[in-house]
Amino acid sequence: MDYLIRRDDLRDCHWADAPVTDLADGMARLRVDAFALTANNVTYATFGEAMEYWKFFPAGSSEFGRVPVWGFATVIESKAPGVEAGARVYGYLPISGTFDVQPARVGKESFLDGAAHRQGLAPIYNTYVLTAADPTYDPAFEAQQMLFRPLFTTGWMIDDCLMETGDPVPETVVISSASSKTAMALAHCLKARGVVEAVALTSPGNVKYVESTGLYARTQTYDQVDSMHARGLTAFVDFLGRPALTADVHNALKDRLVRSLVIGVTDWEGNRAPISLPDPQPEFFFVPTYAAQRAKDLGADVLNQKLGTSLMAFYRASSAFVTPQQDAGMDAIDAAWHDTLEGKVSPATGRILTF
Repeated sequence: MDYLIRRDDLRDCHWADAPVTDLADGMARLRVDAFALTANNVTYATFGEAMEYWKFFPAGSSEFGRVPVWGFATVIESKAPGVEAGARVYGYLPISGTFDVQPARVGKESFLDGAAHRQGLAPIYNTYVLTAADPTYDPAFEAQQMLFRPLFTTGWMIDDCLMETGDPVPETVVISSASSKTAMALAHCLKARGVVEAVALTSPGNVKYVESTGLYARTQTYDQVDSMHARGLTAFVDFLGRPALTADVHNALKDRLVRSLVIGVTDWEGNRAPISLPDPQPEFFFVPTYAAQRAKDLGADVLNQKLGTSLMAFYRASSAFVTPQQDAGMDAIDAAWHDTLEGKVSPATGRILTF
């Protein structure tokens, strides 16, 4: 079965039978074991056309698509050299019972899906990591890996961009949608440095939760932005995707604002019409592009070691403020999608789903 989402109406979803064909030579068939569902997946659907997220798992329809999720899958059949049935992988999955890949660049630790429809798409999304050879895999933290590995990577890369390669380096970082998991990952990285303050922007209903995480120096609600103050040079990292808020932040901070990064759209239905802003102009931060450049700068092994060490520390830390919630079945998956879409999932909960 495939979970199909209407591309221009994310509430219009249904399950559809997926035809099962004989596996062709050079292909492998994977069973989806479990995956996480977060606001990040809503961002994938929102930017499905513009950022080509619908291309990863074609649905055979111009109206509907299969939104990507992150999770674990098991190879159940293989006609691809080097990829054995029974192997378990972590990576980009569709919300489907099974899916086929065309393994390429097969190694001891991973392989890429080299299928024609995935050519030209970011390698970070096309890579399947074998859990048996993954140095950051810990069976005790499978739920955390599904929930946080891609989101933490985004947060870590933003931290690296601001604090290691940015010029000038900010003393304060203001973060919108501060209760989102990627925002908390960024705040965790900033706090670990001990030299920069993270300021949370959130809705009134999430203030107590955001404060309880201990990740932020202080918390303000969106309607308090006009009175915002910040210590020294400041960067704004926007996960909300609401241009009116961005304008308020720019106008409040004035010449103290040195960077403005746009990451996601937790406010996926909001008015995203651009607004004229004083400098600095917002920059769209695309993780695959930045990560590829940092791999060249540092070397892939060094980058992966630094990221992996931080990731494992965050898995342990996250248990204090996010509890995985596991549900099974097609009805549960459908309900979880709509709850996520409508913002009904508590930030203290991480949704883990299985068939």
